[in-house]
Amino acid sequence: MDELKQQIKETIITSLQLEDVTPEDIVDSEPLFGEGLGLDSIDALELGVALKKKFGVKFSSENSENRNYFASVDSLAAFIQAKREEAN
Repeated sequence: MDELKQQIKETIITSLQLEDVTPEDIVDSEPLFGEGLGLDSIDALELGVALKKKFGVKFSSENSENRNYFASVDSLAAFIQAKREEAN
């Protein structure tokens, strides 16, 4: 799971062009939005597309759980891991 979290952090940085941020700057349990990393709704859309390309997971616009999935690196990793297990 640590490798997955590292890949998610790298995807966040590259897809959102966060040039001044390193993976070590992103704390797994801290919020990605608001007071945490400071991402916004446009960032969420861009990140969703990047995660789909990298990990093959799809976020449905009708799913009310998306906010929970995007809460932190921990929650994104759990979501992606669960989707991988469903596929197998």
